[in-house]
Amino acid sequence: MIERLIASSPYIGLYVALCLGGVGLPLPEEVPIVTAGVLAHHGVVRWWLALATCIAGVLTGDLVLYWTGRRWGDRVLDLPLVARFLDVKRRDSLEASYRRNGMLIVFAARHVMGLRAAAFVTAGIVRLPFWKFIVADGSAIAYGVPLNFAIAYFFTAHLRVILADVRRVESWLALVLLAGGAAWISVTLWRRSRQVLSEPLRTSRCS
Repeated sequence: MIERLIASSPYIGLYVALCLGGVGLPLPEEVPIVTAGVLAHHGVVRWWLALATCIAGVLTGDLVLYWTGRRWGDRVLDLPLVARFLDVKRRDSLEASYRRNGMLIVFAARHVMGLRAAAFVTAGIVRLPFWKFIVADGSAIAYGVPLNFAIAYFFTAHLRVILADVRRVESWLALVLLAGGAAWISVTLWRRSRQVLSEPLRTSRCS
């Protein structure tokens, strides 16, 4: 269906495919973006309009996830199955992590396909300020989408090999950022827990 839609109306088809992929359709966003680059290379579409369409489609899907979490997230968290694994203490800890490193989490998650949707919905659930979400997500989109589009446009003949290398580098960068953020959060929580445990000892010594 998506292929027929792109064939009949390329701009609308690309936009719809990216929106649906962003909200859960098992379609990697790189596929429509690369398709747009190849179509632009062969003169089927105008490159600047196709690129703008791709950016708009990706951003729309991300915003839908964020506002879904922000609007209906509390209802999801109150479900018994979810509450069993995400109790109040963990929810507060998760919210604190997003408040401190929300932009870093959003930026890194944008490049991890299996983590992207969950991270964006969670950003809405914990009420990450919209401006922080849009700055982090927009920064990742601003280089990621044009890069994939340009690779498809200029190197159509060698597309498969190049995209494999780019995807591998992006995955490693995202994992490094996430690991660094997780380590920083763990150290911070460990220090705070030590401070909390040491306060009663200080009080007893003073008394």
